[in-house]
Amino acid sequence: MLNAHKQIIKHREVVEDDWSVLRLDEGQAAETAEVPAGKVIVPLGVWLAQRNTLSDRPLLGVWLAPDERAESIKDDLHRFQVIAVDFPKFTDGRGYSTAFNLRKRLGYAGELRAIGDVLRDQLFQMHRCGFDAFATRQDRNIHDALKGLSVFSETYQASIDQPLPLFRRAHRDVPAEHRDAGAGI
Repeated sequence: MLNAHKQIIKHREVVEDDWSVLRLDEGQAAETAEVPAGKVIVPLGVWLAQRNTLSDRPLLGVWLAPDERAESIKDDLHRFQVIAVDFPKFTDGRGYSTAFNLRKRLGYAGELRAIGDVLRDQLFQMHRCGFDAFATRQDRNIHDALKGLSVFSETYQASIDQPLPLFRRAHRDVPAEHRDAGAGI
């Protein structure tokens, strides 16, 4: 089954999406799944089963389910224009770790897209973990969801989007007599 979003959020803007996401029907084998021409994001299982055939395609993406590890494609990252991470339920947070690992540990610099049950309330933290594109739920207003990226003006913790925690970024004028190990924190 081929799913195409009409619009996505990419680099903090609502844009037209020209990629389609291939989802296998129940019982459909990855080895025999037909991958249509064009810009298609295939499931990891399809990529692994049809790698020899698909590796010649100039425009290809892959998507990972929550229980699939980013390390399984570490040698192929350069082949994908898009890597998507599926959130089958908004309560399943494993995709945040997958995104962080793709960016920080594996050095993926291409488009990293959140797909599935993606809601406004998640976008800010998803962005902090490395996502730069979001295919929000079709039944929600994408322009309203875009506001989720600017909910907070400052962050305390370090992450992909801000490698230094707030206490390392903020300048504090502390008198000399109070400059001990914990001063100014």
